[in-house]
Amino acid sequence: MRRSLPILVLALLLARPAFAQEAPADVQDEEPSADAVAPSDDPDATESAATKVPLEEIKRYVGVYNAIKEAYVDPVDDKKLMGSAIRGLLLDLDPHSAYLEKDDAEAFDEDTNGAYDGIGVEVQQLPDGKVRIIAPIDDTPAARAGIKSGDTIVAVDGKPLTPASAEGQGPLRGESGSSVKLTVLREGTPKPLEFSIKRETIHVASVRGRMLEPGYAYMRVSAFQADTAADFEKTMKTLQGEAGGKLRGLVLDLRSNPGGLLTAAVQIADDLLESGKIVSTRGRIAISDAQFSATPGDLMHGAPVAVLVDAGSASASEVLAGALHDNRRARVVGSRTFGKGSVQTLLPLDNGDSVKLTTARYYTPSGKSIQARGIDPDVVLKPEKKPGDDDGLPDYAEAMLPGHLHGDDEIAGSNAGDVLDGDAPIAAALAEVKKPAVAATTAAPLHR
Repeated sequence: MRRSLPILVLALLLARPAFAQEAPADVQDEEPSADAVAPSDDPDATESAATKVPLEEIKRYVGVYNAIKEAYVDPVDDKKLMGSAIRGLLLDLDPHSAYLEKDDAEAFDEDTNGAYDGIGVEVQQLPDGKVRIIAPIDDTPAARAGIKSGDTIVAVDGKPLTPASAEGQGPLRGESGSSVKLTVLREGTPKPLEFSIKRETIHVASVRGRMLEPGYAYMRVSAFQADTAADFEKTMKTLQGEAGGKLRGLVLDLRSNPGGLLTAAVQIADDLLESGKIVSTRGRIAISDAQFSATPGDLMHGAPVAVLVDAGSASASEVLAGALHDNRRARVVGSRTFGKGSVQTLLPLDNGDSVKLTTARYYTPSGKSIQARGIDPDVVLKPEKKPGDDDGLPDYAEAMLPGHLHGDDEIAGSNAGDVLDGDAPIAAALAEVKKPAVAATTAAPLHR
């Protein structure tokens, strides 16, 4: 079991260092284009295809820029116009490449570290700008103030929420100790409710665990953050102690886990594997290529594992599920996963902003790309139908995002899985975990 990993430049959602881009050798040997910008006179500068911009395209850009500056109905600030142009460079690449201003880049850091300043709620952003509460986080200002699941925030500090309110870190976050006034709609309450809440530094636990029944444990990983692997090991030891030193089986719940740091997923896979490949990444430049393998030491000592996934399991979640599945270490139970099999690298800029750029695809130990395909579970579960539910498939898959990066095994048309809520999927996963033990008991000879 690996206790430490080399520092990575690649993460599925986040990574800190930038890297120098270098063109392949066969591109570098090409003759310079006649309409390319001349290379730098600096003798230390390296000329490559990546630094050549056709002169005609520069002229086209300048022409549009000047037209907007001279003829648009309202004056346009140069900085704003240039910012729009920069964002446009990334807009049509894929849904995950983006230009992040300083506040957005800092928000990424906060999510990765599992701590941020706010009121402590999990939310869903609605199209009209309002915010629906999925759940208040235990022992946070929101929970203590009486915010409930299903509440809808319609105004903050007296200002109605609009789609623009979600820009940056949003209106709910702010300096620890500052106060915010929320106007909330609650079903069954005729008038809006008002809450005055003081923000705090919120620490989000990404790992929870409990015993399902004697010998059988349940662990929920909600995201992959900097401390997730360490918390996983700590929770595992606690549960093993409750079981008398050894567990007979584990249900690992990755439902609606959107991903996070690749390092955390790799470490947890290593905690459950004795050997074998975990994941590999492949991109256009050498620094994007990497391969990770397990080291000896299985925390479960070979006891059966079931991984629970659904349509919301994405990115690092799919890496972990794919590693355990391909190494025949776990049964995957649930619904087809989201299908985000691309690697993003965060490239910091001198002004504090960053570029989040897709730099590679990742591959499971069997060499399969999950991009726009997802993980197919061994045991398929369907959500319980409720009155009024739509029978159609939800539009919840990488392959359904406009401009998505195409995958090697992409399925034409809809391949969306289902979102699986509640405890029924946990019971189904537990049944899968217990099957080997049941089979062994049934096959044992009878002694009379």
